[in-house]
Amino acid sequence: MNIANISPDTDTSQEDRAQAIRDTLRDAIVDRRLAPGTKLSEAEVGTLFEVSRTVVRASLQMLAFEGLVKTERNRGAFVSNPTPDEARQVFSSRRLIEPGIVHAAIERLTPEAIAEMRAHLTEETRYQHERGPSARRSEIKASGDFHLMLAAVAGNAILEKFMAELVARSSLVIALYGRSGISSCGHGDHAAILDALEAGDADKAKHLMLHHIDHIEADLDLRNKEGLALKDALSL
Repeated sequence: MNIANISPDTDTSQEDRAQAIRDTLRDAIVDRRLAPGTKLSEAEVGTLFEVSRTVVRASLQMLAFEGLVKTERNRGAFVSNPTPDEARQVFSSRRLIEPGIVHAAIERLTPEAIAEMRAHLTEETRYQHERGPSARRSEIKASGDFHLMLAAVAGNAILEKFMAELVARSSLVIALYGRSGISSCGHGDHAAILDALEAGDADKAKHLMLHHIDHIEADLDLRNKEGLALKDALSL
């Protein structure tokens, strides 16, 4: 449902309104337009979307369930700010889940699905050569979408939903801890994985997927850093 059509004057249910707002906020978080730690004021969100705070609260609860928003007593809701340990757990989960997705997908892969994924890789390449914030966000989204397309081919709705959560959390982690200026999810890696899938080589595809996840995590700076004392931080 398009959020532009959500207003108090429609007969849309509160549940549908909350879902539409959740989708819009989720896209902004995954695309990194909303940075980790950003406060999501119920009053402000309600004003922006012309809905009640009850509807906003429901949408924020959905995002909290997915791990994209954290609520703090007497402070409100914030875009999640994952710790280094939480970041490691995200990628540990991906190492457990994605080889299974590869195994399931290789048995269901059709020529049509391969063609669709090849076209998607072409889009990834185009975004990598474009400049500007919009192209950057599109590249990040396209990189995550490759993994979601593969999960869809696997034909397991529960795994697909879990993968969507992991991709979203990965985006938050990369926004916080990524060291390079790229999306950390290379087109070359994706192409090699798809080649192995098309060739029916499950073992190679799994190996490449694990290497790919290692590559993403290696681009993160997850070292525990102790903050400076106030005097030292201000150079006084």
